[in-house]
Amino acid sequence: MSVLVLGHKNPDTDSIVSAISYAHVLKGRGIDAKAVAQGTPAPESEFVLQKFGLTAPEVVNSVKDKEIYLVDYSDLAQAPEDIKDAKILGIVDHHKLGDLTTDTPLEAWLQPYGCSNTIIKLIADYYKVEIPANIAGAMLCAILSDTVLFKSPTCTPFDKKAAEELAKIAGVSDLNALGMEMFKAKSNLNASPRDLIFRDFKDFDMGGKKIGIGQLELISLDMISATLKQELQDELNKVKGEGRHSALLVLTDIMKEGSELLLCSDDENTILTALKGQKSDKIWLDGVMSRKKQVVPPLQGAFKA
Repeated sequence: MSVLVLGHKNPDTDSIVSAISYAHVLKGRGIDAKAVAQGTPAPESEFVLQKFGLTAPEVVNSVKDKEIYLVDYSDLAQAPEDIKDAKILGIVDHHKLGDLTTDTPLEAWLQPYGCSNTIIKLIADYYKVEIPANIAGAMLCAILSDTVLFKSPTCTPFDKKAAEELAKIAGVSDLNALGMEMFKAKSNLNASPRDLIFRDFKDFDMGGKKIGIGQLELISLDMISATLKQELQDELNKVKGEGRHSALLVLTDIMKEGSELLLCSDDENTILTALKGQKSDKIWLDGVMSRKKQVVPPLQGAFKA
């Protein structure tokens, strides 16, 4: 039986592609592995898979009695409900160390890079596993997505180096043009307000409080009409009411390199203080591009106090 390689809930491009690329690396190491996902690909991920001729991973909702590798997360809140009934063989992640624990030893590749696929490239090189052009192209896209074309503060020299090497394998000469194609796909707003909020949404345990944070990255926030913004706020209020202390939606303007924050919380002041936002008609967070590095850490610090 194949071991499963599984990304987080509400999978983004890095999560989807990491499952595919790490399953390939594991196979190259002689491990029978299968890429799976906790959801269907978002528009940007669909674009990437189609462009490089890859098939979306099978969607799974249960991992009971399965052997699994986790990619792009290590938090219980982002795992299947029955994760404790599975055997975790390994983790590849570029976020903070989460609250998942194991009963047996495991293989862990954790690095503070901008993208999980940067780490997977490192692992492939370590084990001398060749990466085919189509998977290399998708891995390149994941890096461009997670680092926002290298603009994100999460971006490291390792991400840039991996992207350059993957681009050569994939035959991609213009990284900026590829990135803009991706972001145009990502900017597709043809979905319900709830689907837009949950396109890239993660729950976190912060000081015993359940904090949900979504991020919607667009080429320009001018694409969001006043009507849609109000619909997003109304839906966010409902999301908060589903057992969360707070629900946030970070609307990131890729070109302006900043984000507008939509918020519903039992303690707005703590959140605004932590993120240095001013309560007004529009909460603008100048220079904020990364949920992982610029939103989650200050909030965790605030709710630990």
